[in-house]
Amino acid sequence: MELRRADIIADALEELVFTGDFHDGDRLDELRLARQFEVSRTPIREALQRLVASGLAEQIPRRGVFVRQPGPVELMEMFETMAEIEGVCGRLAALRISEAALEELDMANASCCAAVADGDADAYYRENERFHHVIYHQAGNGFLEHEALRLHRRLKPFRRLQLRLRGRMSQSMSEHKAIVEALRAGDADRAAEALRGHVAIQGEKFHLLMSSLRSAAE
Repeated sequence: MELRRADIIADALEELVFTGDFHDGDRLDELRLARQFEVSRTPIREALQRLVASGLAEQIPRRGVFVRQPGPVELMEMFETMAEIEGVCGRLAALRISEAALEELDMANASCCAAVADGDADAYYRENERFHHVIYHQAGNGFLEHEALRLHRRLKPFRRLQLRLRGRMSQSMSEHKAIVEALRAGDADRAAEALRGHVAIQGEKFHLLMSSLRSAAE
């Protein structure tokens, strides 16, 4: 799957925020960024809107887009909420998932395995996103799916970057396999626990990643 130019720029901007090149409250100037990335302002605007949607930036009318870094408590609360929502999705999906959806999860996991072998964290994340979206839909509850997708978008940059930690992709892959096993067995409690733990550990890994980045910058 070829990435859109705006998504490539958004990925780069997220990393610049996390590595400290942009600080909380910094204005993200469209013209300067267009020159930096050698593109028109259109993909820059689209990239900035993705940052706004994920909560890493805030758009202020007539002033522009500004970096907004969530504090550690807010981030912890978001991951805690996401873990519980995913647990509910897993519980319901274990009772309702179709054979076609199970096959799609297997295909997503096969692509994830290939990404692990290539050491490509971003490719892994794209298939990981597909994996989770299938489970949200198979929960069979439109309102729950909407809320899961909304918070998933909010946490996307944090979930994507925690995969950069050494050994995290392989660990995540093992967690994916356990999730599919529980879903295939129709074990609602085990599926809920597997998904809840899978997301909760992502928050822990992200904090470890941020600590290592700060140490490298000092």
